[in-house]
Amino acid sequence: MTTIARSHPLSRSERARSSRALITTASLACLILSLLLLAAASPAGAVVTEVESTKVGLQPRNGERLGTTGANPETFANENGNVVLHGTNEYAIYWDPEVWYEHEWVTEIDGFFQVLNEGEGGAPVDDVSQYRDRSNAITPFHSIFKGAYSDTAKFPAAGCTDPNPFVLGAVTCLTDVQLREQLQSFIAAHSLPKGLGSVYYLLTPPGVTVCLDAAGTHCSDYKLSAKEEGERKRGSTSYKDSFCSYHGAINPDKAVEGDGNTIVYAAIPWSAGTLNLHYLALNPLYEEAFDCQDGGFNPEKHGEKREKAKQRTEEEEKQFEKETEEQKAEALKIRRLEEPHQEEPNQGTIEQEGHLTTGLFDLIVNQIAVEEMNTITDPLLNGWQDGSGNEATDLCRNVFAATAGPEGGSIVGTATANPETEAGTLSNVSLGARRYYLQNIFSAGNLHGGECAGGIGLVARFTAPNPVNAGETIGVDGMESTVSLFAAKAFGPSGPPTTTYATFSWNFGDGTPEVKGYAPGAPVCEFPWLTPCAASVFHSYQYGGTYKVTLKITDVGGNTTSVSHELTVNGPPPPGSEAGSGGSGSGSSSGATGSAAPAGGGSSSNPGGTAAVASPVAAAAVVSHTLRAAMKTGVVVAYSVNEQVAGHFEVLLSRALAHRLHITGPAAVGLPAGSPASIVVAKALIITTAGGRSTVKLFFSKRTALRLAHERKVSFLLRLVVRNASSMHPTSSTVLSSFTLTH
Repeated sequence: MTTIARSHPLSRSERARSSRALITTASLACLILSLLLLAAASPAGAVVTEVESTKVGLQPRNGERLGTTGANPETFANENGNVVLHGTNEYAIYWDPEVWYEHEWVTEIDGFFQVLNEGEGGAPVDDVSQYRDRSNAITPFHSIFKGAYSDTAKFPAAGCTDPNPFVLGAVTCLTDVQLREQLQSFIAAHSLPKGLGSVYYLLTPPGVTVCLDAAGTHCSDYKLSAKEEGERKRGSTSYKDSFCSYHGAINPDKAVEGDGNTIVYAAIPWSAGTLNLHYLALNPLYEEAFDCQDGGFNPEKHGEKREKAKQRTEEEEKQFEKETEEQKAEALKIRRLEEPHQEEPNQGTIEQEGHLTTGLFDLIVNQIAVEEMNTITDPLLNGWQDGSGNEATDLCRNVFAATAGPEGGSIVGTATANPETEAGTLSNVSLGARRYYLQNIFSAGNLHGGECAGGIGLVARFTAPNPVNAGETIGVDGMESTVSLFAAKAFGPSGPPTTTYATFSWNFGDGTPEVKGYAPGAPVCEFPWLTPCAASVFHSYQYGGTYKVTLKITDVGGNTTSVSHELTVNGPPPPGSEAGSGGSGSGSSSGATGSAAPAGGGSSSNPGGTAAVASPVAAAAVVSHTLRAAMKTGVVVAYSVNEQVAGHFEVLLSRALAHRLHITGPAAVGLPAGSPASIVVAKALIITTAGGRSTVKLFFSKRTALRLAHERKVSFLLRLVVRNASSMHPTSSTVLSSFTLTH
C-alpha cells in the first residue's frame, strides 16, 4: 500500500499494511535498491549529452546494472526555476516512406498516446506534476493527444555511417540534424504550432539508424566484436555510446525560457529489437532489446533481480555433452529463455498468423513514456537534472515496480519467456483496456527523500470517533491517508526555491470555519495562510445532532481527494432547531440520536385554566453498535434531560421483521402517522431527581436475543417518553430515532 509521502519512520515499517502505515516494504525496497545500485552502475556516458554541438537528453542502452553512471539523486534539482511544461499538445509523426512500420504497431502506439493522456494517477508520467518552474504553477499532469501522421516524404541521402547495417541492407542512417530539418519542414508545410505548448514525437521504422554525429559513434545501432557476439556480451564502446531514444529542442533564438519559434521534440528510433522479424534475419544477439526496456531485471515480488540462466551442475554438464545435436539445441533454447529478455504484455500468439511481432510495440511505448517524462520536466535541457546531468527517469533506470494506487499497484503477468515469442508478459500499469510495462520516474516528493514511483498515490482516509457527546474534545486523524506527492520545491519571483507540502482541510459540518494546514512531520508546519498543522486535528461540537465531517487533501502536484463520514453527537440540539433534527447542515436525524418534542405537537394546556407548563427537553442516542454486544450487555443509551422527569425507554422492532424472525411482544402504540407497525422488544424506566446526563441499558429477552443472533444487520427504533415529575400538571415529550446493530 502506498502511504503518506510513501514514507514513514523506519521503526514502524513493519506496520506497512496497517491503516497507520506511512511506507510499504515494497516502496522501501525499491528506494533502497535503486539508490544503492546507482553508485555501482555500469558506464553509460552522460545523459544530457552534447555531440558535435547537438545537445539532447539521452536514454542510453543499459543492460548491465541498474541506474546510470554518476547518478546523484540528492542533487536532483532545478535551482534556477527553469521552464517545465504545464500541459501540452502532442503529435506523433511516423517518418516511414517505405512503410516498414506494421499497421498493428501504429494502431497500438496511437492508442497508447490517447489513453496515457487520459490517465488518472495510474502511470509514472502522472508524477511529473510535482516538478515546478519559476511560475510556481501547480498543475496536475495533462497533455492532449492531437493525433498522428504517417510522413511519406523520401529519406535524404544517408547522413551518417551505420555501425551495424542490416544483413539485407539498411534502409538509411539519419543524423539528428536531418531529423530536425525534416521536422521543421513538416511543421511549416502543415501549419502546425511551435512553442512550448506542443511536443512532437518523431518515430522512425526498423532499418533506419539514427545517430547524433555523421561518424556514427553515438547511434541507435551498435557494433560488437566477433568475440562479444560469440560470447553474447555487450561491452564495446559502440554499444556503450548507443542509445534507445532522446529528446531535444530546436531553439533558434536561444531563448532561455523558449519562445514562439521553439520546437520541442523527442526522437523515437526503432529500439524494440527484431524478435520474430524473420525478414530482417539478424544475429540473435541483436534480436533482444531488453537493454532498451528493463535491462533484464525482474521486478516481480517487489525486487529487482537480474534474469539469468540456471547453472548446470557438473553432472548435468556431462549429461549435456552426451546428448544429440537436436537435444542440445533444444536445451540451449530453453537456457536462452532464462537469460535476460524483454517483456511484451501485449504479445501475440502463434495462432495469430503473422502477429508474433505485435508485442514489439510495448518497448516503443515505454520509450515514449520515458521521453514524455523527461521532456515535461526538462524541455530545454536546463531544467530538472542531478549534478551529473541525469534526468527524472535516469535515476530510476530499469526500475519497473508498481507503486500507483492505495495498495501499491500490481505487477501482472510473468517474467518467464514465452517459447513462441521469447518474451515475458510483465506489466505494471493499466490504462484503458490495455496493460503496459512502463519505467518508473524519480519522485522527490517523499517526506524522507526521493524514491522511484510508478504513479500517484492519493487516497483520503480517517476514522470517525464514537460515541461523541456535545462539549467533548474529539480527534480525527488524516494520517491514515495515502499521499505520495507530499513535498515539493516552490519558487518565488526570485531567489532559491523553498519546500512546500501537501495540505489538509477539514470541514466539520457545524458551521465552524474549515481547519487548513500541513501535516505534522513537515519541517515547516505552518504559514500565516495555512494554520495550524492539520493532518490530525481536535474539535468539539457544541450541540447534539448528525454532522458530515469532510477531509480534503491537496498534494504538491495540485491533485485532490476527499472523504466524508457522518458523525453522531449526543446532546441537546441547537437552539431553535426542529425537534429531532441534527446539527447545522446535517438535515433530519436518521441515526441513533434524537431530541424530545412535546407529545401531541406542543406543550399541553392545563384543563383547569392554569398557566401551561413547558414540556421537558430530552435527547437520547444509542451507544451500542453490534448485535453481539447488545445481546450480552444490553442496548446502551446515553441521554440528557433538562429537569426532573419520569418516563420510559422502548426499543421497537418492525412487526414485519418480528414476524419473519418469530419474535413476539406488545404492540407499540402512539407512533407518528406513517411509521411502520412495530412491537416493543426491550424496555427500561427513567426517573430523575434533576436535569443532567446519564446512561441506561435495555435488555432483550433470551428468546429475542436468540432469534436476532443469526442476523447480519437489524434496524430498530428507540423511543423515550418523559414527563415533568415535579409538576402538578405535567406535560410530556417524546424522542424517537432509528439505529442499526450489526455483527
